[in-house]
Amino acid sequence: MGCGGTLFYPLLITLSVALITYNIIISSNAPLKQGFPSSFSSSDAVIELPRGGSRIRGNERKQRLFHTAVTASDSVYNTWQCRVMYYWFKKAKASAGPGSEMGGFTRILHNGKPDKYMDEIPTFVAQPLPSGMDQGYVVLNRPWAFVQWLQQTDIKEDYVLMSEPDHIIVKPIPNLAKDGFGAAFPFFYIEPKKYEKVLRKYYPEERGPVTNIDPIGNSPVIVGKEALKKIAPTWMNVSLAMKKDPEADKAFGWVLEMYAYAVSSALHGVSNILHKDFMIQPPWDKEVGDKYIIHYTYGCDFDMKGHLTYGKVGEWRFDKRSYIKSPPPKNLTMPPPGVPQSVVTLVKMVNEATANLPDWGS
Repeated sequence: MGCGGTLFYPLLITLSVALITYNIIISSNAPLKQGFPSSFSSSDAVIELPRGGSRIRGNERKQRLFHTAVTASDSVYNTWQCRVMYYWFKKAKASAGPGSEMGGFTRILHNGKPDKYMDEIPTFVAQPLPSGMDQGYVVLNRPWAFVQWLQQTDIKEDYVLMSEPDHIIVKPIPNLAKDGFGAAFPFFYIEPKKYEKVLRKYYPEERGPVTNIDPIGNSPVIVGKEALKKIAPTWMNVSLAMKKDPEADKAFGWVLEMYAYAVSSALHGVSNILHKDFMIQPPWDKEVGDKYIIHYTYGCDFDMKGHLTYGKVGEWRFDKRSYIKSPPPKNLTMPPPGVPQSVVTLVKMVNEATANLPDWGS
């Protein structure tokens, strides 16, 4: 295997943890046994694919439609974001006309039961992880939900765009994946080289340099459907194993599941074209420009002169976390003069959606 004695036992322990957690999931969800790996090791979970390409290459001559998928819980917080997101998905797709590469849309609801928005948003109901397995890190339900959706659903499109509830689509998105590569947004805080020691437990040296791991999460990513079917179970197992590994959990924290996807994509030989213009993140990105998505993960706090007061609640603010228990009201107050255009656009788009969606706030 090319691993020294100091690496053998930690790797063996990690693989054992993955196998145990996998068996717990399977026993709790009997209908989903087929197609799962027993661990994330290269001999079991990974089907060898050439670095620099996946088996989507044969589909490149077909119409390159992609299906947009968003994982969410049924919380008020996730639900209002999904409603706004789907509103703008529909508008972007309609504005692109018949040549659009934007295909269908699915909200993957991972709380195990339908909610009252099933008729408004196309939805697949996935089962959550067994109680306690997420250890309070609810994001671990995301890869498990994708595994279920990919196994149980007949997805017509050849590609999948993995998106999130707090994404607003600004303009029609083309299929940015090409020539066997996925397409992804690079995150400055995903640093495989910095954490090489930890990552070698999951991406051993015989797989190649740690720089094969792209600085991405699972979203936004456009990837071939068949490639994702192979990546998703590995992503699930690596995520669970990392969470049970104190060293990995401490190193990666709230972005652990993002690292797990990046590792899993590399294990399957699926490289990604890094698109900085895939999305912006206000208030740091000040202009929308030619970007496709606004990701409003950060709070936007400003004084009335339009100066950013990040780290301190501003006289004017928009922060999605202000609306955990109830959705934002209609007609949010617009930001004061001097606030970046990206923030102004974000608030305008939220206001348009809430003004047009039925029974908002009820």
